Amino acid sequence: MADSETGAASVSVAANGRYLEGFLAHLRHERGLSRNTAENYARDVVKLFSLAGDTALADIRIHQARRFVAVLHGRGLEGRTLARTLSAWRTFFRYLARDHGLTHNPFQGIRSPKTRKALPKVLSPDEAARLVDLRGDEPMTIRDRAMFELFYSSGLRLSELTGVKLGDVDFQDGTVRVTGKGNKTRVVPVGDWAQRALRDWLAARTALATPDQAALFVGGSGRPVSARTVQRRLETWALRQGLTQHVHPHMLRHSFASHVLQSSGDLRAVQEMLGHSSISTTQVYTHLDYQYLAKIYDAAHPRAKKKP
Repeated sequence: MADSETGAASVSVAANGRYLEGFLAHLRHERGLSRNTAENYARDVVKLFSLAGDTALADIRIHQARRFVAVLHGRGLEGRTLARTLSAWRTFFRYLARDHGLTHNPFQGIRSPKTRKALPKVLSPDEAARLVDLRGDEPMTIRDRAMFELFYSSGLRLSELTGVKLGDVDFQDGTVRVTGKGNKTRVVPVGDWAQRALRDWLAARTALATPDQAALFVGGSGRPVSARTVQRRLETWALRQGLTQHVHPHMLRHSFASHVLQSSGDLRAVQEMLGHSSISTTQVYTHLDYQYLAKIYDAAHPRAKKKP
């Protein structure tokens, strides 16, 4: 019995080698895929051979196919990687059906597990306040303070911030008009701290910008500030202000959304202010809210960390 099992396994290995060789030729010469792409397919197919073991490809059934996916998921492969692997396996079995007479594709219809979405990183309210509290009366410091305050006050995207024009800020209403994704325009509130910082910047801006310059934020040359400049200035100031984590522009937008939601609980209002077309996009901040509350609970509740 052992000899017959060994012989069957040897036949299966030899057959798999021929199938893979033919599959690679099909990918390269018929489908015109690059060598690197074909090799990626090959790696996924070899992975399948390993999972199948002595089971012939023609004998793999859907319950086994699902188990293969579960095994890879258990090894730490994320949804995107598994989706690519499943796609390679389906393609391989279509080739086997066409050229080698296999009658079924056990991977057809199997979906990969969803990739867990990483929660956006945010600053705590104290960290955000420290970041925007820039001291100094140099023109670029005044400008940076106004940019960061507006970022955090109104939850803008980086492109929206750099695109703000002089006429977009309405101090009487306490609002700013911005153009976001899909060329959609929205009007969002501007807080008192941001308004004061903007007024200071407008006074300093007159010495830098020409009268016909429409951009609200300009550099030392009087030209509109670039997105890269905003990123660099934010990174520099974060270090100066003693923040230990890497701070990027979108973190101020995330922090705005998280802090407003913590205070108000009004998901629809946050959605509107962020300019999200779907509330499901905004709902990620509810998870941050729960995360924040859990931290407060762990730190404050006398029995949170005590084991029974």
